[in-house]
Amino acid sequence: MNNYFRITAYYPKEDVCFIMDAYGRFKELYDFSSCLIDKGIKIIKARAEGRFDFGNIPKAPPEQVNFIVRACDKGEPIIKDNTIEVRGRRYSIKN
Repeated sequence: MNNYFRITAYYPKEDVCFIMDAYGRFKELYDFSSCLIDKGIKIIKARAEGRFDFGNIPKAPPEQVNFIVRACDKGEPIIKDNTIEVRGRRYSIKN
């Protein structure tokens, strides 16, 4: 199964950000992104496996029904260089 996706997003209505993974639920990254956008969530970064390093957030087991929330916090995520951090949980993106 090679459809492991990670999205960092911000929900302005509640002023919260999160890192969320999907592994097996969606065939394409844009399916995952559009599902969140439909709910009023702003996508900050979206990557498929191979386009990000897991950092201190280990790979989750396959989950075909639910989203996997890896971290959440008030406000926007911290982004420095290519590293994204939410409440001490961080990972790096590849360009």
